[in-house]
Amino acid sequence: MSSKLAQFLHRDRLQTATIVMNVQEVRQSVDQLVCLLFPQRGCLGRQSLESTEKSVDELKARFKNYFEAVAGLGIKKSAEELADAFFDKIPDLAGILDSDAQAALMGDPAAYSREEVIITYPGFYAVCIHRLAHAIHQLGVPLIPRLMSEYAHEKTGIDIHPGAQISGSFFIDHGTGVVIGETANIGKNVKIYQGVTLGALSVKKKLQSLKRHPTIEDDVVIYANATILGGETVIGKGSIIGGNTWLVSSVAPGSIISLGNQ
Repeated sequence: MSSKLAQFLHRDRLQTATIVMNVQEVRQSVDQLVCLLFPQRGCLGRQSLESTEKSVDELKARFKNYFEAVAGLGIKKSAEELADAFFDKIPDLAGILDSDAQAALMGDPAAYSREEVIITYPGFYAVCIHRLAHAIHQLGVPLIPRLMSEYAHEKTGIDIHPGAQISGSFFIDHGTGVVIGETANIGKNVKIYQGVTLGALSVKKKLQSLKRHPTIEDDVVIYANATILGGETVIGKGSIIGGNTWLVSSVAPGSIISLGNQ
């Protein structure tokens, strides 16, 4: 005779789940994909072309399975089409990530090589996963991008929603406590420090379909623990936002904002 607990779990949980996702396998697949892009991380070692082809095929098959698993949440294309489209994007993503690694190398006096950035910088790792998650998000796949972004969040303390649009040469220095919201838009050559929040002025559910998070134009630097809120807030090109500042309105290009001059 089954226990009441087993009956409850079987009837009210296992039999009613709309999807069943192997979260740990998704995380492993994400890391394997990062290692294919950046073998400097040493996860895979040197591989022959045949081995690389096998790794790519295996990962594509896994992502196809992940997309099939969430089909009931509203996917419009087949899982195979989505997997092909995602993997077709990867060479372009690699180029953008190369620009991110270079931005970190040039933007941090403590960085002595590109390899150091790729292997050790949590900000670079978080941006790697974000760019992959964002590509899947753009294809209209639910849930999987959030699994990826929350994995990076757990490992690095950096919380980037997969919907955020981030241009190339992006550098997060140190990184712990950074939050970048779903509708944030970040231009080229932007540098931010730990504790920065690009958030919403309101978290009301009815605002879900609206732009709630700020726009950061090209060549902006945002120092530690600055908070910038609101979908209509624009930080103009070339501005410098000082540490611990709180902004809910736009600033002109070339501005220097600090606690003393707000």
